[in-house]
Amino acid sequence: MAPVASDMADKRPAIVCFGDSITAGLGVDPDKNYPADMQRDLDAKGYRYRVVNMGVSGETTKDGLARVERVLALKPAVVVVEFGGNDGLRGLRIGDTQAALDEIVATLKKSGTTVALAGISLPPSYGADYVSRFNAIFPAVAKKNGVAVLPLIYKDVYGVPGFIQDDGVHPTAAGDVQVAKNVEGLILGMLKK
Repeated sequence: MAPVASDMADKRPAIVCFGDSITAGLGVDPDKNYPADMQRDLDAKGYRYRVVNMGVSGETTKDGLARVERVLALKPAVVVVEFGGNDGLRGLRIGDTQAALDEIVATLKKSGTTVALAGISLPPSYGADYVSRFNAIFPAVAKKNGVAVLPLIYKDVYGVPGFIQDDGVHPTAAGDVQVAKNVEGLILGMLKK
């Protein structure tokens, strides 16, 4: 999703939520995705930031890497990077996913923006070895680049009745409220009032 004109007219520092369908809010109303929930919460707490949703459903880390310049064009104060789930669900090579995610984070950080990384896991049906190696991507990329990491964006979401849609993958509007709290907990120390 490209930023809309109102995003560009708003002169508050930008927090860009950059990711796939979890960020885009697949299956929920546009004002009920986690970036929209986070905007409302930050506003209520007196933080003067605009949250920009740059999530695109179906994207892999490679797709995100192709869009990183669009994120940089906004000169964001903070970028929350949330990619990898589609790579894992498609069974892509762990090394390729990690390399693309690393390049996204390194490119953003080199620009001077503050970067936070939000991880995801895979269903157990993908096999313990693959899931374990996949889960290790996020802390490894965060450590290499010296950025904050939320190992599981679905903390207190997955397994909670009513928080995951019938597809078994995406959060409901209620689940997105918790996702927003998780991400906000990751970045709140990076923000100024």
